[in-house]
Amino acid sequence: MPNLNYTADKEEFKVDFGRLITAMVTPFDRSGEINWEATSRLIDYLIEQKKSEALVVCGTTGESPTLSDEEKLKLFAYVLKKAAGRCKIIAGTGTNSTRHSIHLTKEAEKIGVDGVLLVVPYYNKPNQEGLYRHFAAIAGETELPVILYNVPSRTSVSMSAATTLRLAGIPNIVATKECQSVDQITQIVSACPADFRVYSGDDSAGLAALAVGGYGIISVASHVVGEQMAEMIQAYFSGNVQRAGELHRKLFPVFKGLFECPQPLPNPSAVKYALGLRGVDVGTVRLPLVSPTEEEASFIAALLE
Repeated sequence: MPNLNYTADKEEFKVDFGRLITAMVTPFDRSGEINWEATSRLIDYLIEQKKSEALVVCGTTGESPTLSDEEKLKLFAYVLKKAAGRCKIIAGTGTNSTRHSIHLTKEAEKIGVDGVLLVVPYYNKPNQEGLYRHFAAIAGETELPVILYNVPSRTSVSMSAATTLRLAGIPNIVATKECQSVDQITQIVSACPADFRVYSGDDSAGLAALAVGGYGIISVASHVVGEQMAEMIQAYFSGNVQRAGELHRKLFPVFKGLFECPQPLPNPSAVKYALGLRGVDVGTVRLPLVSPTEEEASFIAALLE
């Protein structure tokens, strides 16, 4: 049974994951297997050139639905070793099975990751009480900091601000990645504990999220424009709101285009192609995702000009 007797103080789980976190793609070779050499190069690139302060490994952008548990655990260990303390490593261990999520989270904890990202359960459509119990049960079985992940466009269920705030009272649930809306971010920030951090999971809403009290951005676009995003975030928190706005407007076509290009293209098909154009070969996507069409590829190339 999960341990729901929370007696620890939130201070014990305080980890600075930074303000710009990249939800990292998983590189594949031509046969569709994990390309470890490309993964190594990508990690260096994201940390050194794109200014990522933390990496989410095996999240949605990492094609987690197509990865086996064995692959996920190998990736957690590999990325942790390669990063070598240069940034924080957050393991995507959330699934739509509470027991399975607990198992993956415990295994990730053994490996030594810095935290876990737990997505709202998809497909089985739990109600708000079910969501609360799911996340509380997982948090009760780990000593790692937990980041919640609300992405209703993918899960078909949205965790309410009230449920997020209820979960924020659990000591090791330290943050949330919120993709519902800036309105919901506003509601959470207005009532959450001072040490609970709210990240925008929507690049195009990132600056607006910061303006209402969000802490940072868990990003896809940072694969290709991370240094500019880091500058935008720094400008905002330094009080140079005009410069932050200029950078946001400049980057906005990339933020939107990577997901719309010119019609909706499932993440991470577009960003993987964009990385290839930047000289960072991460291969293609696994089925059921597909690579961009010729028209989509031309659109992505134009975005990066």
